[in-house]
Amino acid sequence: MTGQIVPDSEHKGLIAALPPRLRDYAQLARFDRPIGWWLLFWPCAWGLLLAGGQGEWRLLGWLLLGSIAMRGAGCVYNDIVDADLDRQVARTALRPVASGRVSKRAAWIWLALLCLIGLVVLLQLRWQAQLVALGSLALVAAYPFMKRITGFPQAWLGLVFTWGVPVGWFAIRSDRLDVLAALYGGAVLWCIGYDTIYACQDREDDAMVGIGSSALTLGKHLRAGVAGFYAGAVLLWALAFWLYRPDPLVLLALAPAAAHFGWQVLTLEDDDADNALARFRSNRTLGLLVALACWVVGNA
Repeated sequence: MTGQIVPDSEHKGLIAALPPRLRDYAQLARFDRPIGWWLLFWPCAWGLLLAGGQGEWRLLGWLLLGSIAMRGAGCVYNDIVDADLDRQVARTALRPVASGRVSKRAAWIWLALLCLIGLVVLLQLRWQAQLVALGSLALVAAYPFMKRITGFPQAWLGLVFTWGVPVGWFAIRSDRLDVLAALYGGAVLWCIGYDTIYACQDREDDAMVGIGSSALTLGKHLRAGVAGFYAGAVLLWALAFWLYRPDPLVLLALAPAAAHFGWQVLTLEDDDADNALARFRSNRTLGLLVALACWVVGNA
C-alpha cells in the first residue's frame, strides 16, 4: 500500500512527485485535498470583511496560513482517533495511520509541528480574537467522537469548521454581536449542507461500521434536507447583512451565492459518488461568492 494516492486526491501529479515518506505526511494533513482549508478559511474571510477589514490583506494571509495548518492538524488528530474505524471503510483504509505507513507516535509529532504554525498565526491576532480562537479547541477535540454518539455529527462539524467567522470578526472589532451571530449561524448551516453531500460517498460503509451520518439520517430526504440547510444559510446571511446595513440593495449581494446553492441542489445525484464530490468541492466557489458579498456590504 506504500505510495498509494487515494481516489479523491487533487494535484495528484504534485503529490506523486514527493518521496513516499513525505507523501504520507502530506496526505495525513490532507495537503492533497486543498478544498478543506478553503472551507476553513472562507468563514474567516467573511467575518473579517463584513466587520470592515477590507484592507487587511496581511491579516487575511495569516488567516489562510492558519487555516492550512490547523485543518491539517485537525485531520491528523482525526486520523489518530479514527484509525480503527478507517480500516473498515474502503475510502479511508489507505490513510497513512490506518494503513500503518505512519505510526501514531510520528503522527502526534506531526500534529505538534502543525500546531506550532497555528500558534505563530494566533500571535498575529488581537487578544480578543486569540481568546475566541482558543475557544474552538474543545469543539475540535470532541468532533471525532460525535459520529459514535449521534446520527448528525455534521451539526457538530458545522460549529467547528466555521469558527473562523467569530475569529475574523474579533480580529477587527468586538461589537455588533447580533450581526456576528447571524453570519455564524448561516455558516454553520452551510457546513452541515455541504458535509451532508460529502457523506453521500460513505453511506454504505458508515451503516456497516455503525457510525452516524446526516446522509444516513436524512435517507431519501437528503436533497430536501440539503436544500433546507442552504436556504437557512441564505436567510441568516441576509439577516446579518440587513442588521449591519438595513437597505434592500444589500440583499442583492447574496444573489450569486443563492443561485450557486440552487445549482448544487438541482444537479446533485446523491447515489453518484463523483457527482457528490464535485458538488461538495464547488463550495470553494460558494465561499468566494459570500466573501465578495461581505466585502461589498462591509465596504458600502
